[in-house]
Amino acid sequence: MDSLVPMDNDVPPVNGGTGGSSPRRRQGFETLAIHAGQEPDPTTGAVVPPIYQVSTYKQDGIGGLREGYEYSRSANPTRTSLEVCLAEVEAGARGLAFASGLAAEDALLRTVCRPGDHVIIPNDAYGGTYRLFAKVAEPWGVTFDPVPLADLDAVRAAVRPDTRAVWVETPTNPLLGIADITALAGVAHDAGALLVVDNTFASPYLQQPLALGADVVVHSTTKYVGGHSDVVGGALVAADADLGERLAFHQNAMGAVAGPFDAWLTLRGLKTLGVRMDRHCANAERIVEMLTRHDAVREVLYPGLPSHPGHDVAAKQMRAFGGMVSFRMGSQEAAVRVCERTKLFTLGESLGGVESLIEHPGRMTHASAAGSPLEVPADLVRLSVGIEDADDLLRDLELALA
Repeated sequence: MDSLVPMDNDVPPVNGGTGGSSPRRRQGFETLAIHAGQEPDPTTGAVVPPIYQVSTYKQDGIGGLREGYEYSRSANPTRTSLEVCLAEVEAGARGLAFASGLAAEDALLRTVCRPGDHVIIPNDAYGGTYRLFAKVAEPWGVTFDPVPLADLDAVRAAVRPDTRAVWVETPTNPLLGIADITALAGVAHDAGALLVVDNTFASPYLQQPLALGADVVVHSTTKYVGGHSDVVGGALVAADADLGERLAFHQNAMGAVAGPFDAWLTLRGLKTLGVRMDRHCANAERIVEMLTRHDAVREVLYPGLPSHPGHDVAAKQMRAFGGMVSFRMGSQEAAVRVCERTKLFTLGESLGGVESLIEHPGRMTHASAAGSPLEVPADLVRLSVGIEDADDLLRDLELALA
């Protein structure tokens, strides 16, 4: 397998993503994750932003807001720290923190679409995203088409006059498909549409969609950004300040914001994202090497494999190939049996935490796509590779596969 792909830690400025400000040298990712939006408290000198567990704020006269704070649905200092940090690590103009990833997606759809509009989504999108489009957005009047996003001709053919967004996951969940962000940005922008990239699987550490031409980045911060399976959250980061303002209006108007403690936990997780992702990726590479040699495994899906159809694109736009691994066992019975036999890999939904998880997507995270064009193979197993000792993880899988 290829070694990890080097990428300069100094994230390039985003064209038009700083609201017209002149280009500036950005600090390294780890520096931004620890310091952006997190100056020591001016009163006490505390080096960690406090949890402002407050609903309302004293105003200095009618309309006299202190630093813009009046009510914590509209703004909260702890959430502001997180939102500033998210914008910085994604090289964007505006970051917004939500109560969940799907709350972030819903706010984005309500901002950029109206009844009668159309969106292109991946033909192997996350089950929750598909459910949002099929069961919420479509009854509201927004139509969508699932398209193989690696096929640029298919994407161009799916574009309609009323297409408002091309919605990208890369890598996809759970089939780990890869889409060329720069190429898709060209297709979307030629059509007058936005390019939306769900960057949850890669994380801001491994991939910078805004620098590659995307207009908005979506995150379930529950996953790698939070990183400890102890908080649920979501985020949007906009490349353009004006779009960021429109999203902020809907965030406040719809109200599904991150609470202060959730924002604090997510910000704490973000500080160690870089070092955690290095370990996730290194462990995943070792597991992939074992799985590709195992007689019981029919196919391994991982963009770090040179045989993966998206390998070259992933090597171009990602720092490394991530901590998510999927594989096929040849039958549903064999896949379920592996999921039930692991000990260190905990059977559970979600992903991106320090602990390793295993699941059967067809009956768990992607059950909502059953019977649809996005139905996942019944013999698929998905791993979220944690940061435990790699030898222990290998032994656990080998015993489950025996």
